[in-house]
Amino acid sequence: MAKSGVKVLGAWASPYSQMVKIALNLKSIDYEFIQEDVSNKSPLLLESNPVHKKIPVFFHDGKPVCESLVIVQYIDDAWTSNGPSFLPSDPYERATALFWAAYVGDKWSPCMRAVFLGVANGEEGEKTVIPLEEAHQVLAELENAFIKCSKGQKFFGGDKIGYVDIVFGSCLGWLKMIEKWGNFSLIDESNNPNLFKWAHEFCAVDAVKDALPETDKLLEFAKAYGARLKINANK
Repeated sequence: MAKSGVKVLGAWASPYSQMVKIALNLKSIDYEFIQEDVSNKSPLLLESNPVHKKIPVFFHDGKPVCESLVIVQYIDDAWTSNGPSFLPSDPYERATALFWAAYVGDKWSPCMRAVFLGVANGEEGEKTVIPLEEAHQVLAELENAFIKCSKGQKFFGGDKIGYVDIVFGSCLGWLKMIEKWGNFSLIDESNNPNLFKWAHEFCAVDAVKDALPETDKLLEFAKAYGARLKINANK
């Protein structure tokens, strides 16, 4: 076990696992990463997350914490002396950050998955509709949220990476991969100038670069994953 008593059960390509990695890196916490085979779930996963049976699962001194958003909050609360807090101390600003983090999970994540499936199906020669208009609508909301939350600084959290940055930023690996595969832009400088700059600033941070997967490697994985989804759908 890592010296900090921390383990992460996850998958290298999972943005939810990447979210936890980013949070740990920002807090400079050593951890052991355990690669899970989500197609053949391990006893450890089933025992430690019996409700949802999903990754990631975070272990601190043997105690499991489940759900990525909860895990990031736990890390922030458990290591208060390790760097700046992810969530603001002001109750209103804290509530605002929690709202927009939930918005990413409720609106952006399923939207990005729908775009991914559209691109993957189109690669197979099928007639498919890629819901880019919906994606751009959600990004427009996040563009406005960034303007309000950042108060003219680099990140949603201000001058330092905060909770919303970690949650939304963990999607950037998949977002970049989808853009490359589909040969289109989701976040572009003309329609989302603030998010475009934010994405570059966020990905330039060492703690983030160490957590997000390389685009070509993720693209190779995504093409294989999309093919498996198609095969399973036709069974």
